[in-house]
Amino acid sequence: MRSFSLLFIFGIILSISSCRSDFSTIPSNGKLVFSRDTVFLDTVFSTISSSTYMLKVYNKSKNDISIPTIKLGKGFNSKYRMTVDGMQGENNKIFNNVTLLAKDSLYIFIETTPNIADANPDDFLYTDEIEFDIGANLQKVKLLTLVKDAVFLYPKSFNDNTTETVTFDEKELNGFYLDENDAFNGNELHFTNQKPYVIYGYACVPEGKTVIFDAGSRVYFHANSGLIVTQSASLQCNGAVSTTTKLENEIIFEGDRQEADYTNVAGQWSTIWLRNGSTNHNINHLTIKNATIGLRIDNQDNSTVSIKNSQIYNSSNYGILAQNAKIEGENIVINTAGKATLSCVYGGNYQFTHCTFNNYWNGAGQMTLNISNYKTTANPETMDLTKANFNNCIIYGAYSNELNLDKKNTALFEYQFNNCLLKTDTSSSNPLYNFNDNSHYTNNIFNQNPRFMDIAKNKLNIDNTSAAFAKGNSAYLIPLDIIGNSRTSPPDLGAYQTMDFPKAN
Repeated sequence: MRSFSLLFIFGIILSISSCRSDFSTIPSNGKLVFSRDTVFLDTVFSTISSSTYMLKVYNKSKNDISIPTIKLGKGFNSKYRMTVDGMQGENNKIFNNVTLLAKDSLYIFIETTPNIADANPDDFLYTDEIEFDIGANLQKVKLLTLVKDAVFLYPKSFNDNTTETVTFDEKELNGFYLDENDAFNGNELHFTNQKPYVIYGYACVPEGKTVIFDAGSRVYFHANSGLIVTQSASLQCNGAVSTTTKLENEIIFEGDRQEADYTNVAGQWSTIWLRNGSTNHNINHLTIKNATIGLRIDNQDNSTVSIKNSQIYNSSNYGILAQNAKIEGENIVINTAGKATLSCVYGGNYQFTHCTFNNYWNGAGQMTLNISNYKTTANPETMDLTKANFNNCIIYGAYSNELNLDKKNTALFEYQFNNCLLKTDTSSSNPLYNFNDNSHYTNNIFNQNPRFMDIAKNKLNIDNTSAAFAKGNSAYLIPLDIIGNSRTSPPDLGAYQTMDFPKAN
């Protein structure tokens, strides 16, 4: 939970910078100028503090003035709090006789921690005003916050000031086990679409249990938080096609920072971790945004992880990191990751059909697709890669080579690219990249632009000018694309069937 300390620090800094000597002032005349007439404090969850927002107040007259009062309209009952040029006033709500020099300005920093009960029940808005002066000279600036009610899941606190932890691979994590009979939340293993969920720490699925996410459920993870599915436990994401821009049937996992500035900030929370021995995972219409690793999938029990119609965006490390896993993926889109959008290491069994993998991470050393049959350790351990098949896929990115194949000869390394658009170095002498070898490469397109709609906005749709238009093989056709559009024959490559749209500049 964010504390009031940030606002207080802002106040101290400005107090130091705004110290004034004694001088003569005249009363304010109601002609203050403001940097905005409404301060919108973005969306917050009930009982969780907002970020700090700034209002600047200008005195454009030639006279030094004294503002008799600056106060919140709801007074001491207001859920907002503020500092005025470093001063805390009366309980950060009311300020008297505030001096503002001629042609000068002052800063007001504002925060709020509302409860859902404080908001208007019709639109869930919590409002107040900052009032400057009184009577005929009264001026107001509106304050506005959208409050979301939510189910909060977090580790228990104990009397000795410690909190609940979980341990995996000899590492202790701040976390807890989801309880299907929780006294307050009810069944924590069933996430519905009635309210959003906010998770602090690592929420763990107990052994042998199944966590279910209904279509339209929303889960917000705090920093250093995630979901861990343990031995013999399962993940079921039962999303469906949405028919409106509200994505009413999409399941969405993202960070809990709701401010617009955090919309596309990678690494805000940790990961969804399907651990060794977890089983029978089915993921459909799931969107994962701004994690460190979107999906981490470790050595499975030979059951297949089914991932369909799902999207992973802005991961600071990997979109999907699979280690000796078994995955069948259809209509998957992964865009932008600090290391790789898809990394399949230490062997495994993989098949991806009609998927779009793209990486334009603003850094160095990232790639789109990485495949290996070993684990990077002091003495690398190998494991058979029994299959890595890519059919009707797009594998693209910013660099000249977005495909990395890394083989150790002590284990199998089987791979096949069929009717894919590949961004790769076609001049390599490495036999793994012998694109004339039909046992590994069939009817692929190399280094042609798929002309995505808008990469920065995670819109990887294509149109009929794309090099991927109608280049698929109908033998691998998935009848509907990721948003439910029917595919033609021959189909387009990637997760999206062709649509017309205006090109981004």
